[in-house]
Parts: sequence; structure tokens; C-alpha cells
Amino acid sequence: MSDYAGRKVLVTGAASGLGRLMALAIAAEGGELILWDVNRAGADAVRGEIARAGRPASCYQCDLADRHAIAASARQTLADHGGIDILINNAGVVSGKGLLEISEEAIQRTFDVNTLALFWTTRAFLPGMIARDRGHVVTIASAAGIVGTSRLVDYCASKHAAVGFNESLRLELRRQRSHVRTTVVCPFYISTGMFAGVKTRFPLLLPIMDPEYVVTRIVKAVQRNRARVVLPRLIYATFLARLLPVPLFDASMEFLGVNKSMDEFTGRAGEEDQLQRRQA
Repeated sequence: MSDYAGRKVLVTGAASGLGRLMALAIAAEGGELILWDVNRAGADAVRGEIARAGRPASCYQCDLADRHAIAASARQTLADHGGIDILINNAGVVSGKGLLEISEEAIQRTFDVNTLALFWTTRAFLPGMIARDRGHVVTIASAAGIVGTSRLVDYCASKHAAVGFNESLRLELRRQRSHVRTTVVCPFYISTGMFAGVKTRFPLLLPIMDPEYVVTRIVKAVQRNRARVVLPRLIYATFLARLLPVPLFDASMEFLGVNKSMDEFTGRAGEEDQLQRRQA
């Protein structure tokens, strides 16, 4: 069981959305939070919320799309804190555009943040966990890492890679007989604003997830050393559905409305413009 009390917990993408809620929930459980985000003002605001609750927290500005920025933030974090007990790889981006509509720069950023950052952060903090023979690496993936859909080609591919990253790391640690644990989280769409405008055909079967509920499930899963969290439960059926012939599998996704779920996607307003300005 991975207890939070007295543990140093690093959350990437902690300035808003799921990252902010996880940071607050884990701080309430007694964790010492280390917040990473490209949005320094947002991370500072979350640190203030945690401090007002009487818990310790620190924050670092870090662009998770930049390998060198990750390395620099990791060095400073290790110098300041001496090690990390629980690493929550939460930062993520989404374009919500068709493959031929999205820019090359946005595709690169999707993989830099959603996939490659997992490697750079974990490589920075895993050696210390292995040396202490304890620790936990949490990968916030997505149901999009289990099944693909239109207008999410880059995102789904990046999250499929995240799921594979977690599984391979878990088995690698098992072979080493390490007590370092891993957890992968694969939720359906969450109403944090990142996926604003998405629709579900069957809300009772495939609801747009409440972020507080998802955070509660994640926090408990890490405490109980659960290797995988899939939300809602219907998503588990996807594993069996893959045994179907491809035309039947595709038809089932059409029937459930998954392949049209992004048709009215808007996302967080201005994200693409902000990206372009930073790259200019």
C-alpha cells in the first residue's frame, strides 16, 4: 500500500484540471506536494491553496514538451527535495483535429507532452526509487489509449504509447524484483474543460466523467497499489471486443457513438493560438 502521509509526491500538469484536484486531494491525505506546470502562475495558485490548508508544497515552472526543461527541473527538484516517492505523470494536451487538419508542430507537441515526457520524468526519478526499493509511478493515460477514434489520431496514438509504457515498465520492474509500483489510469472523457464539447450517445453507459470522482478513484488506487484503473467499467469490454473481426469492432464503436464523440469538440479556448505564440 502506497501511503501519502509524509511522502513526496510530484504531479505534472498540476496548475489546473485533474492535476490540481489530485494535488489538493493528496495534500489532504498528508502528502508533500511538488507541482510542475508550464503555467507558473497557475501552479503558484495551487500551492497557495495547499498552503492555506496547512500542508507543504512547492512548484516549478516546466514545459513538459521540452526534454531539456524537464531535465533542469528534475535536477532542481532532486537538489531541493532529495528524492520523489510518488511520481504522477498527469500533464497532457489534445488538439481535437483530423490528421490532415492538425499542424506538424501540434502533432510533435502531443507526443512530446503525452508520451516522451513520461520517459524523461521517469528516467529522472526512478533510479532513486529503485535504490530505496520503494516508490510509485502513476501514468494518467486515457480510454483513448485502449481504443482509437476520429479527430483524435495523434492523441489516441500518444495514449496507446502511454499504456504500453506503463505495461512494459511494470514488467521490467517485476523482472528486477523491485518493490516500486506502477499504476495506469484510463478514463473516458472527463469534464475538466480539456474536452469541452464532446458528446456521449449513452450517458448511463459511457458518462462524461466527473473529475472529483475520477480523482477519488486514482487516489485510492495508488494507496491500494492497483496496477490499472479503467473508468467507467464498460471500457473493460473493449479488451474483449478486440477479439471481434475488425468490421464488427468498428461497427460496435459506431453504435456506441465513440467515433462521433468529438464532432462538437471545442476544448479550452485559445490553446492552439497560445501554442503558436510560444513557438513564434
